[in-house]
Amino acid sequence: MRVLYQVDAFTSLPFSGNPAGVVLAADGLTDGQMLAVARELNNSETAFVLAPDGPGHDVRIRFFTPTTEVPTCGHATVAAHFARAVEYGLPAGSLVQKSGTGLRQRVRIHRDGDRLRIGMHQGAAVFGPELDGSATGRLLHALGAAPRDLADSGPVQIVSTGHAKVLVELRDRAAVDRLRPDPAALTALSRDIDTNGFFVFTRATGEEHLLTWSRMFAPAIGILEDPVTGNGHGPLGAYLLRHGLVSAPAGRLTFTGRQGAAMGRPGDVQVHAETGADGDILVSITGTAVTAFRAELPL
Repeated sequence: MRVLYQVDAFTSLPFSGNPAGVVLAADGLTDGQMLAVARELNNSETAFVLAPDGPGHDVRIRFFTPTTEVPTCGHATVAAHFARAVEYGLPAGSLVQKSGTGLRQRVRIHRDGDRLRIGMHQGAAVFGPELDGSATGRLLHALGAAPRDLADSGPVQIVSTGHAKVLVELRDRAAVDRLRPDPAALTALSRDIDTNGFFVFTRATGEEHLLTWSRMFAPAIGILEDPVTGNGHGPLGAYLLRHGLVSAPAGRLTFTGRQGAAMGRPGDVQVHAETGADGDILVSITGTAVTAFRAELPL
């Protein structure tokens, strides 16, 4: 009998942070069965943990939204390795996971007594196009924001560390919190710019220990709003570093970002970004997690 976990990632409090389904020992499930499980759980993503299928990695994971498979997912990676550590009593250590699309990422299990934290090295940052004035105007309108809400800082830009997001900075926390997006308009824009996620943030958090305050929308792949997004915070760290928007001594930046407050599911992501010897920006994220429930999956 397969085991199903519901894990709240990027939090230590149940029913906050970002919920993810995790199916352990998912080998043998068809694509249709995986999609059906993801649709039934109706989380933004569900992770299916599989045995390795070759050398160079220790575990394979596929990620599904309620409507489609996605290449990688930060919070579901945290959830999957938290569930593995709990279920199998895994010690602290590192491993390599391979996603369904072949992307390999190093994951680290941190243990401090009974407290578990999961770290994830994301792919090298890829900086895509900057949105022009027309596309930025469409985006602001689709988000329910006004032009005056846009921060006077870096560009509105597509950035990826494995799963691309459009990054847009607003001037303050109130501007982020009052967004009321139009899913159809965001979906249409996604088709036109070939990017499904819109990560909206501000650095005017009002809290000294938080560098950023954010929300993320991806209705084109069935996610009206995602509570806490690992694959948004990774590109965010790279973006802040690349454009010199925050102090980064020796080309290194470490910060905490909060997301999910607008949904009543706040969670914190620890982000580390640094410029490598070849000029690439490398990013890792770390978060806590907690089990919401565990059940047997009769498939």
